[in-house]
Amino acid sequence: MHGSFPEIRFVANLWTLTDQPSSDAEWTLEEKVSAIKDAGFDGVNDRGSDQLRGFLEKYELGFSGLFDADDPAEYGDLIRAQVNCGSSTINVQLCDHDTPVAEAIEKTCLLMEEDERQDANVHLEVHRDTCTETPEKAYAIADGYRRATGKILRMNIDHSHPAIVKHLRPADFESRLLDRPELLQNGNLLHCRPFNGHHCQIPVTDGKGGLTPEFNDYLPFVASAFSCWLEGPRPKNVLWVVPELGPVSSGYGISTWPSVWSDCVVAMGEMKKVWEKLRSRALS
Repeated sequence: MHGSFPEIRFVANLWTLTDQPSSDAEWTLEEKVSAIKDAGFDGVNDRGSDQLRGFLEKYELGFSGLFDADDPAEYGDLIRAQVNCGSSTINVQLCDHDTPVAEAIEKTCLLMEEDERQDANVHLEVHRDTCTETPEKAYAIADGYRRATGKILRMNIDHSHPAIVKHLRPADFESRLLDRPELLQNGNLLHCRPFNGHHCQIPVTDGKGGLTPEFNDYLPFVASAFSCWLEGPRPKNVLWVVPELGPVSSGYGISTWPSVWSDCVVAMGEMKKVWEKLRSRALS
């Protein structure tokens, strides 16, 4: 492996802490940021704001920004808000499920032009109900962008979405979901929502102190995804990882599962172990 072994940054999405610790006594923004720091995360993932920036500075946490967009007239301000909050990466959900591919390519080009003007490190996310909702659409946009610019599109591939679209078994995760490695390798942002081929999000723990069989089936794919990124150009020599667990109110979490926030903390710990194994193997 060339150069020094890269670093990893684990980032918690504030969305995961919705209704924590309860819907009747939800933590304030500062309490959520403090909880993220106490849990051992390296940063926060959310939309940038002056208030959030103050808490990030207070608790010495990094920042991964995000926004959804359609109108190119808004790209500049949306990106600027993340940059002003100190973002190292920015995740973008672009357009809608029924946006024609040609229009999506044009808007992606405009988005990345604005990214270059602000040196912002924008990643286009593969996500349902956006222009990238299927692998075919996502790849067509990436290919169209490359034809138009000669560049590989910087993408954040949330593999949980194509996994359920394609109805995959764990044995097929690596071959079917890492089939365009350059799209993962060209960026340095990865959403890791635990999934299987039937459910976009699965519980991490079983309520009895152990990991669920489904999460154990998912972990080898995490190793494959990390390895795929490590084999590429490794931009900035840092991989930002969001263990992306959605709350019950979003429909991702289910009311009978263990606490989504607690599961998120456990997921980070298990993903750290995966990274350390890869690091030890590379340096041995």
